[in-house]
Amino acid sequence: MNATIKDIFGKNLRQYGIMLALVAIVLIFAFATGGKLIMPDNLWSLIQQNGYVLILALGMLMVIIAGHIDLSVGSGVAFIGAIIGYMMYTWQLNWILAVVAGIVIGLLMGAWQGFWVAVVKIPAFVVTLAGMLLFRGLAQVIAARTMAGFPAGFNAIAGGNLPHFLGFLPNPFAGWLIPTGSPFAESLDTVTILIGVIGIVGLIVTGWRTRARQIQHGLPVEAMGLTITRWVIISLAIAFVTFILSMSVSGTGLGSSPILLVIVAVLILAYAFVMTRTVFGRHIYAVGGNRNAALLSGVNTVKTDFMIFVNMGLLTAIAAIVTTSRAGAAVAAAGQSYELDAIAACFIGGTAVTGGIGRVSGAMVGALIMGVLNMGLSILSVDANWQMAIKGLILLLAVTWDLVSKRRSTVA
Repeated sequence: MNATIKDIFGKNLRQYGIMLALVAIVLIFAFATGGKLIMPDNLWSLIQQNGYVLILALGMLMVIIAGHIDLSVGSGVAFIGAIIGYMMYTWQLNWILAVVAGIVIGLLMGAWQGFWVAVVKIPAFVVTLAGMLLFRGLAQVIAARTMAGFPAGFNAIAGGNLPHFLGFLPNPFAGWLIPTGSPFAESLDTVTILIGVIGIVGLIVTGWRTRARQIQHGLPVEAMGLTITRWVIISLAIAFVTFILSMSVSGTGLGSSPILLVIVAVLILAYAFVMTRTVFGRHIYAVGGNRNAALLSGVNTVKTDFMIFVNMGLLTAIAAIVTTSRAGAAVAAAGQSYELDAIAACFIGGTAVTGGIGRVSGAMVGALIMGVLNMGLSILSVDANWQMAIKGLILLLAVTWDLVSKRRSTVA
């Protein structure tokens, strides 16, 4: 059954609005900074500096959809990062084993909090507030002094690029859109270009299969024109980012694909699949939409709540690995306000405050909006205090928009 463009666009107004907001913010800062925002090194830094937000937002999205909140992830990042750093710095443990140990600790940390929330039925706000204090205190004990000097392989997780094993391609825009003599005009990394092409093809194939499945089951679908327009816009965005990242200087790797970008991309694809194609994902939406109805429908709410926090612990561990790798050191102060960044990314991306509604794509766009704001305002030398105030206002406006939209739909 085909729905009209007006009907479909109305249902997805928030989703498209967020994407347009991201494009507008990028364009505004690109012009305001004289193009510095979209230079290869700054785009690379944008990914590196905001990787933790993208990772944590994936887990926070599931927590919020289920009707909970997690205030402990920032402290958890510091705690796990301190343990990993201690293992490598003091015990001289192989960095791969330290990373595996960090992930196991993250799972145990999530299970600890999940037990109190799911089994004992203590509100997640209270449990994770206690966790925030507990893990921060433990981090300060373990990392009483800064630990640095980690192996190059570990530092490359957040600071390295994929190897140029496919060589380079000539830049077709050198001397045209890019001035002759520009350090970014020499070549394009073939690996990065290939990743971008795979991403675009994957987007279209996945979208086409999803649309075909909806039609097969008699579900409403977007008008084909709107679907193609969305694919074209997203594909152009991927192509643009791919082109910028693929620029390199004499094969040194500047502007090539960060390893962190691949890690984040794999996580996004995996969690998009979990939330849309698995029983666990459907249970999360059911619990957040109406817990009592989900319970009566046979959903194991205890198991669902428990696994949500175990998953949050896993992603906290990954974020801790990324953060510690990027800093090249383990410090007790790591992860400050990370939980607020992740929560803000979800709310800006359209996740409902009351639970039951949210998308992986929306949370990722929300995280990118936060990242672009951080990068753009920093390039413009805006005071850090003002940056915090601006992000706070944007978060307030996003939540207000969500609540007002719901009230209007209820009245209608």
